Amino acid sequence: QVHLEESGGGLAQPGGSLRLSCAASGFTFNDYAMTWARQFPGKGLEWVSSISGDGSDTYYADSVKGRFTISRDNAKNTLYLQMNSLEPEDTALYYCAKGRGSKTGSTYRSSQELLTDFRSWGRGAQVTVSS
Repeated sequence: QVHLEESGGGLAQPGGSLRLSCAASGFTFNDYAMTWARQFPGKGLEWVSSISGDGSDTYYADSVKGRFTISRDNAKNTLYLQMNSLEPEDTALYYCAKGRGSKTGSTYRSSQELLTDFRSWGRGAQVTVSS
């Protein structure tokens, strides 16, 4: 059974950094694309970044491009999101999710699109950016 668990969230100052981790189990990790998405209070899911199963393809939302880096360690069954130059607008609940196959789309414009391609989700990690 698929299990995803996020960690590494917390409080950061504007301009600071955090690294999220997502520990995966219950499936062959390197066979599946993974994604990070976030949810603002009272809003739907917003796509942040995705990575293919072998890590060769990565994609980012415009809002985080150049500041966030997605990566994965297939030997450790772990997905990462390095978040630099954090802004108060990055405050959200961050989720990792497992794709349906090894490839991922290059962008997701709605919660519905995300939930179509990514069916298994973790419980989320809170990131708060505040001085």
